[in-house]
Amino acid sequence: MSIAVVTGAGSGIGRSVARALAKAGWSVALAGRRRAPLEETAAALPPGRGLVVPTDVTSSEQVTALFEAVRGRFGRVDLLFNNAGTFAGGGTPVEDLDPATWRAIVDVNLTGAFLCAQAAFRTMKEQSPQGGRIINNGSISAHVPRPHSIGYTATKHALTGLTKSLSLDGRPYRIACGQIDIGNAATDMTARMAAGVLQANGETAAEPLMDTADVAATVVHMAGLPLEANVQFATVMATTMPYIGRG
Repeated sequence: MSIAVVTGAGSGIGRSVARALAKAGWSVALAGRRRAPLEETAAALPPGRGLVVPTDVTSSEQVTALFEAVRGRFGRVDLLFNNAGTFAGGGTPVEDLDPATWRAIVDVNLTGAFLCAQAAFRTMKEQSPQGGRIINNGSISAHVPRPHSIGYTATKHALTGLTKSLSLDGRPYRIACGQIDIGNAATDMTARMAAGVLQANGETAAEPLMDTADVAATVVHMAGLPLEANVQFATVMATTMPYIGRG
């Protein structure tokens, strides 16, 4: 049986992906800051196939403990879905963004992703059979920004560099790394878009959303490939959202 670690598994995309992976036959370790939402995610998983590990991904100690717990329970790690993220500071003009908020965004979106990827990489390199897959949750903002989103956009662009480096450095150890760039999946974070959000031309407009199940189906496909094949980058978005032609 294959073993997955999903961060940010207590809600939204993480919850949907965790449940889809379990339905596809994976055992899933659920990581996130709060136990109660993780338990809610786990309740929909088959008995014995879920492991709840409350984890702050910005803490190297807690990330280490997460992967130790997964190895202790399941013996190995075949997949990391690096999903935890924050849109803190969104809507704040660059000149008004507090440096503490900037650091908080970087800590979660970039440093947290690195710490989890590093721990997964070590595990996948050392285990037998060797290898595994890391899928990073990028964003449409890894390509083009929204107005007043400098912290989120900068970290998502950096995540693309993380993905490329992991993909290259993982080659000798059968560690594949890809990235899914998601546009307007319907979550608590994107709920405001249906009511109208600022566009690049200065207007406010409602944007279409898509179901998180469509994101989950893509992750399950990426995760299910043999390690000899890799989806390096995939973009999954609400069909008519303002991405192509944004700005």
